[in-house]
Amino acid sequence: MTVYTPRRAARVLLVDAAGRVLLFAGFDPARPGHRYWFTPGGGLDPGESPAVGAARELVEETGLRLTPEQLGEPVWRDTIEFTFDGVWYRQEQEFFLVRVPTWEVDTTGFSDVERASVDGHRWWPIDELAGAGERYYPVDLPAVLARVLPEVTGGAPC
Repeated sequence: MTVYTPRRAARVLLVDAAGRVLLFAGFDPARPGHRYWFTPGGGLDPGESPAVGAARELVEETGLRLTPEQLGEPVWRDTIEFTFDGVWYRQEQEFFLVRVPTWEVDTTGFSDVERASVDGHRWWPIDELAGAGERYYPVDLPAVLARVLPEVTGGAPC
């Protein structure tokens, strides 16, 4: 029987004016061949609200400073189960949509874990995600983006 560590997280769908979403490239240290792309964000500190956590994670991982109020309300929520560095997690996560004209990503605020397991980032054209042949999380990212950005995706899954 798998024992899951409960975790709460806040993530950000950071989209620029060209209709691209920022994703980080990373891997699981316990399974270095398990490579994937993922959105900015991460685990919440005890007692931290999702908006406060998302704002904190955004500045740590991208250098973009926004207040929790500027993030607005979450646009999507889900629960996932995954393993990272040998630990199984059951994570409740909320996603915030942030639009920027453009942004130069600054990763100097990365934690030690992030520095050890994240090795790049890319602004992905949203319409390229589904056919890219890459692993990304959340696994239904194109459909999520289609729901929250119908003007970019045409309202249909990419």
